[in-house]
This record gives sequence, C-alpha cells and structure tokens, in this order.
Amino acid sequence: MTATERAIELTRAAAAAAEDKLAQDLVAFDVSELLAITDVFLLCSASSARQVRAIQDAIEERMISLGAKAVRREGEREGRWILLDFQDIVVHVQHQEERVFYALERLWSDCPTLPLP
Repeated sequence: MTATERAIELTRAAAAAAEDKLAQDLVAFDVSELLAITDVFLLCSASSARQVRAIQDAIEERMISLGAKAVRREGEREGRWILLDFQDIVVHVQHQEERVFYALERLWSDCPTLPLP
C-alpha cells in the first residue's frame, strides 16, 4: 500500500506553505506500509522558535483551506518541535537543533520519500 492521493495532495500543500515561511530541509516519507495511523510524515526545520510557529501557522492555514484540520497538536508551548496531525499526514516542524539531535530521518530511512515541488 502507498500513500493516498489525498495524503500526497496535503503533503505538497503543507510543504509549499512551509517553504513560504522559509522552512529548510523538507523531506516527506511515505510511512503507509509501516503505520496504520497515517500515510506521510513531513519533516522541516527552522532556525528559531518564532519561525517554527510561523511555519505552523502557515501550514494550518493552508490545510484548513483544503478542508483538513489538525486533530492533534503537540509542542506549541516550547516552539522547538511542533507536531501537527492531520490524520492523512503528520507534520513535524523542528528547530534545527532538535532536528539534528533526534534525526527522524534515520528512523524512517527505510521508507520511500515523496517528491516535493
């Protein structure tokens, strides 16, 4: 099984919104064969807590315009790593330091990546 067309659409829209706020190192993993709870993990980095929050806001605004609302948010208070769960996709917006430390890419390196615009 691979990511649904809806998940791919949402992933590309979220990536575009993140890029609009100068997010860095965007990568999307198709985790649909390993996880039943979501199809795609989208990871991106920011250089400050303020930028992490700006990226979060831009992604949520874009998702709402596409009829997808976050069913869960984590990490908003600290602004260092925000997880946004839209069911079809889960977005991780991380401060650069957290991105290096946790290295989620290593955890999901066996999963195929999705091309981003």
